Amino acid sequence: MFTKPEKGDNTHDIPSGTLFAELPINWRCPVCSAKKTAFANIGPAGTASGFKENLGYGLGVNNLTPTQKNILIFGALALGFLFFISLYGLQ
Repeated sequence: MFTKPEKGDNTHDIPSGTLFAELPINWRCPVCSAKKTAFANIGPAGTASGFKENLGYGLGVNNLTPTQKNILIFGALALGFLFFISLYGLQ
């Protein structure tokens, strides 16, 4: 996908620094061949996802960015795995 304008798109001769809005209407994604009209703006990268009015719910988890949610989920899984493995050390 054309998510990084600083790289450009070599397959369609799009120079680096070209914004998505400036792409030609007949441009297609080099990864999935989707048309430009198939893409939707989901907001800035690295921000909390969801509607602004819903970010206050969910014990604060809704305010986390996708990266923070991944760290929380996979960190908890790793901690649970370590606790499970530590049971083998009991006599």
